[in-house]
Amino acid sequence: MPESQTLRRPFIVAAIMAAMAMIAIEATIVSTAMPQIAGQLGDLHLYSWVFSSFLLTQTAMTVAFGKLADLYGRRPILLIGIAIFLVGSLLCGFAWSMPTLIAFRLIQGVGAGAIQPVALTVVGDMYTVEERAKVQGYLASIWGISSVVGPLAGGLIIQHLSWAWIFWINIPVGILAAAGFIAFLNEGITRERRKIDVLGASLFAISVAAVMVALTEAGTSNSAVIAALAVAIASGVLFLVQERRASDPMMDIGLWLRRAIATANLATLLSGMTIIGLTTFLPMYVQGVLGQSPLVAGFTLTAMVLGWPIGATVSARNFTRFGLRPILIFGAALLPVGASVFLFLQPGVSPIVAACGSLVMGFGMGFLTNAAIVIVQSAVGWSERGAATSSNIFARNLGSTLGATALGAVFNISLASGGGSAQPVDLDRIQRLLDVPGAIAAEPAIQTALHHSLNLTFWAMFVVSALTLALALLVPRAKPAPAPAPAAAAREALPTAEA
Repeated sequence: MPESQTLRRPFIVAAIMAAMAMIAIEATIVSTAMPQIAGQLGDLHLYSWVFSSFLLTQTAMTVAFGKLADLYGRRPILLIGIAIFLVGSLLCGFAWSMPTLIAFRLIQGVGAGAIQPVALTVVGDMYTVEERAKVQGYLASIWGISSVVGPLAGGLIIQHLSWAWIFWINIPVGILAAAGFIAFLNEGITRERRKIDVLGASLFAISVAAVMVALTEAGTSNSAVIAALAVAIASGVLFLVQERRASDPMMDIGLWLRRAIATANLATLLSGMTIIGLTTFLPMYVQGVLGQSPLVAGFTLTAMVLGWPIGATVSARNFTRFGLRPILIFGAALLPVGASVFLFLQPGVSPIVAACGSLVMGFGMGFLTNAAIVIVQSAVGWSERGAATSSNIFARNLGSTLGATALGAVFNISLASGGGSAQPVDLDRIQRLLDVPGAIAAEPAIQTALHHSLNLTFWAMFVVSALTLALALLVPRAKPAPAPAPAAAAREALPTAEA
């Protein structure tokens, strides 16, 4: 790599970290402020859609932007993504109703769908596997830091400023990130003309969005689920037809079906299902069954959040020593080990036990996700790396949504059947009791039903984690090739896209 490119890399990584921080902190800081926002805007029944709308467009657009990064180059797509995200953030601060806030969150999600996969692709372009240890550790640490800083920042903003600043604080960060990319990310590439598969990208986005709507509305509105599934199936069929006839398809089915990419992505998808079960249901168990405070419940999850970046850093430093596949398998094996801890939780058990299981799963996710994305990136050349990276991000996001729906269904069905008792349990009553620390302990029947239902959910989570390990074992052995630098990639012609 030329010396000038080497000197620029720290500044590019700083810009990547700033851009990724905007997305990482988004969930925690918004969730902290949402009770106050909902109190002012009303329409409480739309509360969950403030979060779902962001994830919906982020997931739907991830693959499209990954392909566009292979066509146009990384820098233009990153700048477009940051611009869209900042416009959405600005508008969110001016939202005058819950529907408008949801609409503006959709815009934010589109920007996030460009930033996350393309930023990770840039890292794959600039660094060899041997060099990625520190960089991957830095990027992983962003999510851990954000999970701690987000709630604190959200609380301070709500206490001292308008809730609009929850969204507006993204603007200076995004401007600095964009300035960093403009100043230092010079890809030095040649171009050839190719067409963009606009129809294919649109059909794919519609299909994925419809699936996300169906999953989000599952159990609440059967008519909406049926309509969304009909749209998903119709647009999915049309998408496959379009991809078969397109000269340069938006999604290269052959790329997605390559064994290394398919198995790594499926393992990533299932790991996403596992970890969403932990983050969703462990705090409920710690508060409702163990009778601990929300602060203690947060501590049990913080252990996972701390373990993840540590695992990512350790794994990256050992890629060349042990190989990517062993690192991936080791991380996948830690998931059922950690998940097994929750199978033996009982009323009266110390929350430290739950924190230990959470920590082990965090280590596992750090090893698995880090190795998976490097395996996927190493299986392709420069001109396909954006599409390959986005496929892995897409799998992780979709896994989180599928996990929330599937594991939530296990929990709800168990409670509806009585949670091991003869009588069904009133979900609204459980919600009211959870709002008062220790209140459920005063009603042993409800505490027992909650314990039984969460235990079944933990068993389902354990099964999914075991399937993650099984899929990880199917990932083929491969020695990763060094990642070419942007300047070196000039030998691989980058196509100029046209509509």
